[in-house]
Amino acid sequence: MDPTTRDNTTRDATRDALRAVRAARPMRPFRGVRRSDEAVGDERAAARPVVTELRLSGFRSHRGAVFPIRPLTLFAGASGSGKSAALQAYEALAGLGAGAALGKVFPDPSGCVPESASADAQGRRGFRIGCTTDGPAGPVRLDLAVQAEPRLRVVGERLTGGDGRTLLATALRDPARRSVHAEWCTAGPAPVTRAPLPDDRLATALLPLRVAGKDDGQLRVLAAAEQTLLALRSVFPCDPRPYLMRQPVAPGEGRLRRGCDNLAEVLYRTRADCTRRHARLTAMARAGCAGAVRGLDAELLPDGTVRGTLERTVPVRRGSAGGVAERGGERVVGTPLGRLGDGELRYLALALVLLTGPRVLAVDQAAEVPGPMQALTVVADGFDRDLDVRQARELTSLAAEICADGHMRLIGAVGETGAGAARECQGAAVVDLTP
Repeated sequence: MDPTTRDNTTRDATRDALRAVRAARPMRPFRGVRRSDEAVGDERAAARPVVTELRLSGFRSHRGAVFPIRPLTLFAGASGSGKSAALQAYEALAGLGAGAALGKVFPDPSGCVPESASADAQGRRGFRIGCTTDGPAGPVRLDLAVQAEPRLRVVGERLTGGDGRTLLATALRDPARRSVHAEWCTAGPAPVTRAPLPDDRLATALLPLRVAGKDDGQLRVLAAAEQTLLALRSVFPCDPRPYLMRQPVAPGEGRLRRGCDNLAEVLYRTRADCTRRHARLTAMARAGCAGAVRGLDAELLPDGTVRGTLERTVPVRRGSAGGVAERGGERVVGTPLGRLGDGELRYLALALVLLTGPRVLAVDQAAEVPGPMQALTVVADGFDRDLDVRQARELTSLAAEICADGHMRLIGAVGETGAGAARECQGAAVVDLTP
């Protein structure tokens, strides 16, 4: 292939990749024509960017670790093996991709550095994290070097295309400045563009604001950056806290929070919004909660608060002349959710998370991209905490079914109960961290 043909092929591939990524942005419809998000999603489902690999080096207990990320990925291992650390790194990358400052995603940066790691001659200690995303721009690597001591800052970042070409690189040139030196590819008279960028932000997240996309090199950088940011957005960290879920709650916006403390409020909303999903949630309650479960409901109390109830069928006994109770009929009683066990509450909350979506979960989605083009990622530390074997199996099976269609992904940490259930479930990937 001659150089001219090769350049044209590269230019066409780059533009096609960028068009596929930017096609997710809202389009102004023709007058009189309404185009639903579902229609857009059907056309472009294959182009949905996702994270496929997580890399940790010198991060807490991990040394040069590379973890594949599947639609349903569960980290298993003994206590202290690094399950929560992997989820923390993923959540931190998601926060940085959404534009958060370094100090917000790493409130205790020194705790992320292994205790055995010694400082260099300047007293600096740090760690490295990174990920690989896949989508219309092909595989794209993001690698980040973070200095935790003596001051938290980014000291290096690299964005690499699938062919190994570096599309963006930053480096700390002057420790006295609060910025890094950044270079990204262009295809104009100069091979790269150079500029200082803040040392407390992800440079990749700033590129769409700095790169105009006037030439093929800039188009390729934009395609890789936008794919990475879309793959990292829409993360919902979920850790249901049963002790917060027992009391009635005041009505609000109806979006489930991280601790699921407003579970009753969300049930009050979703029972009427989608009867089909509510019926599935009721079926999950029937499979994982004690007793003969007939329904799941929420009621508005006289003081204006909302209380969730689990409807059960109980036998009615009537007394006889001899004082011996005889079995009569059955009646339905509403058990307040506050009376349920911790395992039942966590089970119901996680099932509700899996059966709903971004409109119900308190998640920061990219507003400029239609929902069907984004893969919501649920991060659940202690996915099987307080669950029995039956509940773990039901919940893992539901997660595998939901994650199979590509609209939702789940990354969690499990103990022995959850790991056993995941190994028996088709579609669940178990990352065993046991040495």
